[in-house]
Amino acid sequence: MGSVVSGSGAAVTCALGVVTNYATNAVPNWASRPWVVWSVFGALAVAALVLGLVSRRLYAIDSVVGGGPVRLMPLRRVLGGMTSLRAPHGSGPLRGRDDELEVLRRLLARPQGKYAVVCGVGGIGKTTLASTLADVARAEGRGVFWIRWRSTEELAEQMTRTALACGLPEARLEEARSGRAGLPDVVWEQMEQTAKWLLVLDNVDTPQGVGPDGEDVASYRGWIRPSSRGLLLVTSRNTDPVVWGTQAVLRRVAPLEPAAGGQVLCDAAPHAGTAQEARGLADRLGGLPLALHAVGHYLAAPGSRHRTFTAYTTALDTQLGTLLGAWQPRASDPAVGRTLVRHTWELSLDQLAADGNPLARPALQLLSLLASAPIPVSLLTPELLTQATRQQTGEVEVEAALNGLHTYGLVDTPTRQDGQPVLGQVVLHPLVREITAHTHSTESTEPNRYQQVLTGRLIQAAQGVMSARIAGWDTARLLAPHLHSAATHTTNQHNRHLADAVDRISRSLTKAGDYGSALQLQQAAHSITARSFGPDHPQALNSRHHLADALDLFGRHQEAADLHQQVLTTRERVLGADHPDTLLSRNNLANALDHLGRHQEAADHHRHILTVRERVLGTDQIPTLHSRNNLGLALGYLGHHLEAADLHQRALSGYERVLGADHPHTLNSRNNLALALDDLGRYQEAADLHRQVLSAYESILGPDHPDTLHSRDNLGLALDHLGRHQEAADLHRQVLSAYESILGPDHPSTLTSRSHLGLALDHLGHHQEAADHHQHVLSTRERVLGPVHPHTLHSRDNLAAALRGSGRAGTFMGHGRRRWFRGPRRS
Repeated sequence: MGSVVSGSGAAVTCALGVVTNYATNAVPNWASRPWVVWSVFGALAVAALVLGLVSRRLYAIDSVVGGGPVRLMPLRRVLGGMTSLRAPHGSGPLRGRDDELEVLRRLLARPQGKYAVVCGVGGIGKTTLASTLADVARAEGRGVFWIRWRSTEELAEQMTRTALACGLPEARLEEARSGRAGLPDVVWEQMEQTAKWLLVLDNVDTPQGVGPDGEDVASYRGWIRPSSRGLLLVTSRNTDPVVWGTQAVLRRVAPLEPAAGGQVLCDAAPHAGTAQEARGLADRLGGLPLALHAVGHYLAAPGSRHRTFTAYTTALDTQLGTLLGAWQPRASDPAVGRTLVRHTWELSLDQLAADGNPLARPALQLLSLLASAPIPVSLLTPELLTQATRQQTGEVEVEAALNGLHTYGLVDTPTRQDGQPVLGQVVLHPLVREITAHTHSTESTEPNRYQQVLTGRLIQAAQGVMSARIAGWDTARLLAPHLHSAATHTTNQHNRHLADAVDRISRSLTKAGDYGSALQLQQAAHSITARSFGPDHPQALNSRHHLADALDLFGRHQEAADLHQQVLTTRERVLGADHPDTLLSRNNLANALDHLGRHQEAADHHRHILTVRERVLGTDQIPTLHSRNNLGLALGYLGHHLEAADLHQRALSGYERVLGADHPHTLNSRNNLALALDDLGRYQEAADLHRQVLSAYESILGPDHPDTLHSRDNLGLALDHLGRHQEAADLHRQVLSAYESILGPDHPSTLTSRSHLGLALDHLGHHQEAADHHQHVLSTRERVLGPVHPHTLHSRDNLAAALRGSGRAGTFMGHGRRRWFRGPRRS
């Protein structure tokens, strides 16, 4: 329907239009034909009738403003079909939007030639925020008008009604009807003459369709214009600032924090559980207001099968398809679809396809099959989309798909701690990811094909990572969660190529110091390999060996020792006692035993390995140098400090000669020599060496790499021995804080660092604080290692000394220092 008017001026215009249209379209020379003359008189009579009906407010005229054929419509019918301009009332208190609301309130008070665009993904709460601002404006005595975008024709009609409500003279409107002025110009001229108003254009998800035709929004020549007298607020899924122009103040709405999301749930379902349980569910829902309201209403309904926050959280993992992912038959209606979590994002994908971007949907489906973690954009290649869709795709189309998804908020850009965006990566909202993946798996005729081609792309990406190079570590960190997700998918249970890729990235993460992620990947790789090969197959043994190494680095030493023993037994039987792989297993078993405090067994193994390697390989081969280093560490634990120092000095000379002064193996060897010198009481020499190692690690690996932290911790020990207790305590505090963040509170390195801090504090006279740290370490070691483990016994001694306030040097125990074991590893 076009614009509808019902005044007497419109009736005159209509009557004249009837006569003019008839005369113009009649047969030529109509004046010379009497029957035509009588027809004209008939038309005039009809026009008079129209004038009377409209003047008496019985009928209205349609399409005077918009052009086209003139129609009479019963005024009662027209008024019944008109949309209200009143703002909707909120569904409850606004939670978690104080900052956004404050920005909009300031803009409402002083628009200064600007207008507001509240934008974000569907379901994020844009309309709710706008309606709250409307309540504020109404309370301040401002005129409030609310227009829900549906079509250009309805927008023209509602904008005209808004201007009339603001006092637009009918004479001025007549000029627009007659074509002497543009209707948008007439409307906005009146708005600029009216003070203190708020006009909301809701759901303008297709700004290019607002019009009038041919006008970009950013030109401010159409229906969207900034003002100084009142505030225009637009809500939209389109987040592109270029679309909205330089005078737009964009407020991109983010998901709610768990605390605010929990409040929304408690508002809707106050008896469904505790505030903490509500926060957990809100976090699981990704803070999406549409989902929070839907779940709250579901939990409050008497017939729902899940009635608590905890029950619903658990059910989401297995029943998504019957909860938020449930299909709704009326969802094809956009007004309904945008209110449903499963369907609301389909509207955006439909619009992208209508705008000539059909790849947006398959691109989002592929991204949804990856892990809930930042995704490198480089994964989404033309080749990948070509294989997935079976349609030839180029780089331009892929870029358009990603940019379109970003514009509509379906993918976002992760940010650093300083708020700056991370280029080259995208993230999906958790529910966008889950719902899209669920929809694809249930509606696609080939649900596994996308997973298979995506797995192939991940393998290809992993092959490009050089695990020994620092430059590849960042890529490895990005790929790790997605490879782990692929490795646990049912379609990849026997994918040996994937297992190799996962193992490669795991070893890269080990070098980067991310032992937790490395262990997760090794467990996934081992699961695939164990299913694909027999227990004695070389691939299966290698995989078990790598898993044991990862367990040892993560501090799970007993499990590591058990696995290494299994592999060693098999390799001795299959390969022989002196085979390089057998020696490797014996070496890493000895390292795990040393970590368990079984130092004599470890020393016996290392001495045997060193003898064999010197005989078979020679004295300066890298594996031989590793064995010499590891034997020196075991002897140091046993108190044979002079022999240990001699072995470390020989190993260091060999590493420097073969690998150079700054190779990681060389730096590790220099660290271990420093520890041996410290055991011998040569504290200044030890401190000097530790400073050299720390400086090199900080330069090469960065300040927070575990190797750097180990080095800083060891320097603190040497300084404490030199009586520089405050410097030592400061270093240990730095290391402890970093370890807790990176490795967790119960990792052996974290406990060792806490123990060292306790010793330094005890020497400073802070006995109670020292005792608190030692008590924490003792309790954890008793729980993890047992009451009679050597490390546990040393912790008990340190606690007793701190409680006595003795601070004597005897509280330093050699076991506590972080000593690193290096050995050749299978590649």
